[in-house]
Amino acid sequence: MEDWRRYLVEDDDGVARMLGEAGRIAVLGIKPESRAARPAHYVPKYMKDAGYELVPVPVYYPDVSEILGLPVYRKLVDIPGDVDLVNVFRKPKDIPPHVDDIIAKAPAAVWFQLGIRNDAAAERLARAGIRVVQDKCIMVEHRRLVR
Repeated sequence: MEDWRRYLVEDDDGVARMLGEAGRIAVLGIKPESRAARPAHYVPKYMKDAGYELVPVPVYYPDVSEILGLPVYRKLVDIPGDVDLVNVFRKPKDIPPHVDDIIAKAPAAVWFQLGIRNDAAAERLARAGIRVVQDKCIMVEHRRLVR
């Protein structure tokens, strides 16, 4: 893709548009209720409470079959139906193994949480036509731009 950089979303209008268009959010790296004090649990809970449909995709916790009352999936491609946005709670160095799975699921957008930036992964996703936000908290941006 020649103009892939246009898929890197950094301005408020683009972020607000992504949040407005997303209805179903898969949360990669979500934490279970036993880790409720962690952002990877309370941020997705906030988004669910704000009206988004969530799909939990934990990376660890193999014995957990449900988070926030929802069934968990182990890979994005295993989720039935479309996903509008993938919200990523993974360390930057741990993102590359998930990129092929994300591209295969073909969401409209991917959101790397606050403190998470992986320019190489973002470029691969953007070249696949997926919009990418990096290093922003989806909860903070939702409160600031949507509410």
